[in-house]
Amino acid sequence: MFNLRRSQFVQVFNNSPDETAYFRMVLNRENVANSVVMIQPSLISYSFHSSPEPALLDVASISADRILLLDSYFTIVVFHGSTIAQWRKAGYHNQPEHAVFAQLLQAPQDDANAIIKERFPVPRLVICDQHGSQARFLLAKLNPSATYNSDIPAPEREILFTDDVSFEVFLDHLQRLAVQ
Repeated sequence: MFNLRRSQFVQVFNNSPDETAYFRMVLNRENVANSVVMIQPSLISYSFHSSPEPALLDVASISADRILLLDSYFTIVVFHGSTIAQWRKAGYHNQPEHAVFAQLLQAPQDDANAIIKERFPVPRLVICDQHGSQARFLLAKLNPSATYNSDIPAPEREILFTDDVSFEVFLDHLQRLAVQ
């Protein structure tokens, strides 16, 4: 319910009527698995410490030493944490002694290409870095659990500048309405 409320199917701000009709038409045409991905995107985390694993659709999933793959059906985002992006820009993946790093960079690309090959309409592929301008495609889909007006200080976590409510606030309001 939380993700449906924030999706382009209900939240039509910043979409033209044509785009809104297109998104809703594709939602009605697709099977259940694809429709669920449209409403609640999947997020996969890649790191040196573990094999690719599902991650929470939350700002807390962002880390400097991770690569995130977001599949929101219409957009595929490969997001590099700040440390990974610096190493990539320095060219470490081209050096033979950093072959593991090259494999870490290639794994989300391969998974994104596999998703793109099997999906119609073809999703937009966005490759971005933490704190980059294209990171907005990922940040718009994440739960804003740490925002500029949060009570909990989070020095190592990503802070979102949004007025959207977090999942916890949404649940609190839903529980309050259910009990009334």
